[in-house]
Formats: sequence, C-alpha cells, structure tokens
Amino acid sequence: MDTGTHIAMGIALGGLATIDPVVRQDPTLAQTIMIGTIVGSHAPDFDTILKLRNNAVYIRHHRGVTHSIPAVILWGLLISGAIYFFVPSVSFLHLWIWTFLAVFLHVFVDIFNAYGTQAYRPFTNRWVAYGFINTFDPFIFIMHAIGIIIWLFGADPVTTWLVIYTILIAYYIKRYLQKKALIKKIHHYYGKVERIATSPTLRQNIWRLAITTENSFYVARAIDGNIQIVDRYHRVPLPNNKLIDKAKQDKNVAAFLSFSPVYRWEINLYDDYTEVRFIDLRYRSKGHYPFVAVVQLDTELENISSYTGWVFSEKKLQDKLLVDDEPTLS
Repeated sequence: MDTGTHIAMGIALGGLATIDPVVRQDPTLAQTIMIGTIVGSHAPDFDTILKLRNNAVYIRHHRGVTHSIPAVILWGLLISGAIYFFVPSVSFLHLWIWTFLAVFLHVFVDIFNAYGTQAYRPFTNRWVAYGFINTFDPFIFIMHAIGIIIWLFGADPVTTWLVIYTILIAYYIKRYLQKKALIKKIHHYYGKVERIATSPTLRQNIWRLAITTENSFYVARAIDGNIQIVDRYHRVPLPNNKLIDKAKQDKNVAAFLSFSPVYRWEINLYDDYTEVRFIDLRYRSKGHYPFVAVVQLDTELENISSYTGWVFSEKKLQDKLLVDDEPTLS
C-alpha cells in the first residue's frame, strides 16, 4: 500500500489497542502504543532509502528482506525496544504486541496488490502478489480517513475501528471475488493459460491484465467484467547465446528479471553497439510500457550503459542511459 494508507492503518491500530483493558487504563501506555503502531506501520518500507544507491538495488530488495518473516519479528522488537528505552514505566509486553501487529499488518496488506512482496522469506524468495487491491486504493484510504475523523469527534475508538474494519474485510472479499470471476472467464476463453497477472486500477470497474498462454502474451483490460485485448505478442524464448548471457549479467537486467514474471524482449542492432531491452507487460499505461530494463553492449560485448526502472518516454529512457551507473531517484 502507499505510505499514507499505511500510516492511517497505524493510527487505526493505535485506537483499536484501547480494546485492551491494560492500555485503556494507562494513558502513557496508550500514547507509546500509538507511536509504536504508526512507526511500525511504515517500518518495512524504510528500505526506500535504497533508491539512493540505484534502481537496480532498490528493485531487487524493496519489499524483500524488510518484509520477510524474520524482519517482521525484528521490526517489532526494535521499535518497541527503542520506545521502551525512553519510557520504561510502561508495559513492554503490551507495547510490543501492538507494535508487532502494526508491522505484520503492513506486510499482510502488501501481498494483495500487483507489486507484491517476499513475505514468505526465508522459506521461499518468490514474490507474493495476489493482485486484487491497488497500491493506493481510494476506498480503503477514505474509510480510514472517516474513522479518524469520527474518532476525533469523540466516538469510541474500539467501536469505530471494529465497524470500519468489518466493512474493509467485506471489501477485500468483494475484490477477491471480482478477480476470481475474471480469472475464470480468462481460462474459459483462452485455453492453455499459464499465468495471469491482475492489477486493479483506481477505478473499481477497470482492471489491467497480463495473460501468458502457451504461445502468446496478451495484454488486456477488463471493464465491467468484459475483457478487451489491447496487445498481443508472440511468445519467443530468450536466445541461448553470448549476447543474452552477457546482458543477463548486467546488474540492472538481473534486478528486472528477478522481479518481473511477465515480459517480452527486443534486440536492436546499431552501428557501434547492440541494445537488449526487456519490457514488463503488467503496467501498460496510455499505450506505453513504462517499466523496463535496457543494456547496451559494444561489439566486444562490453557493457556501455544500462538502466532499469520506470520511464514514460523514449527520450527520458535515452537520457537515463547516458547517466551510466549514476545513482537515480526515479
């Protein structure tokens, strides 16, 4: 989820913590728990600082180890421990429980969007992306905003957040059933489907789809349950040659391939170099595929330049390639 929604969830959990009689009777504990749940609700995304290195490091590690099972436990202990150091009079057990729940909730809700997370590490490094909640979902954010406002006007926090989260659980179930209906329809019409990547948009009735069949990649949109194919690409395996082997060794390409499950590739020949391009098919926007990895190799297959990340025009991509190996924030 986005940062704003994660923080709103931390506030909600801090209010819900007053369901605990120990918390309700100790204002200092309630305040420290609120700090713990707000910080904990955002902590796994502290790895955003990796953008200062470069996009390859960020893409390979964002929502990776910081969202793993050991990290969830560690974040809870570190945050509650730091707070307890300054306020040792409160119950550490209760502070840790609610802080841990905030961290857990952050990772839990992240698995439902299309970007996903490596939440099951260390048991598996696979990306878990169930793809039926948008990274920023207006309904979820608005419900939290309503809950916070009602609470500020004096409503009981426990009642408020129990009602809000009952509505949100029903909403998650609804979105899951919508995705399930789309997948059933795709399997019915497209036969040997190997993979379906679903990505809900900001509009409730529109979904982005990337469908992998035995011979093709289909890029589609679903509007009110009606599937519209917008692009189709013949599925061609990556060549097994020195050029591709060298391209795959590039850090930007390696980061892209570790993250992207549905992509097509291109080889473009120029006078002085060869360009290998990988294009993620999950994020089509206004006729463009903005998430790419590109490496340029000279005639001796030495790396000239490479880039991976989000670009929305060919000119911007070429500008990025000119800044060889420099850190980037985009």
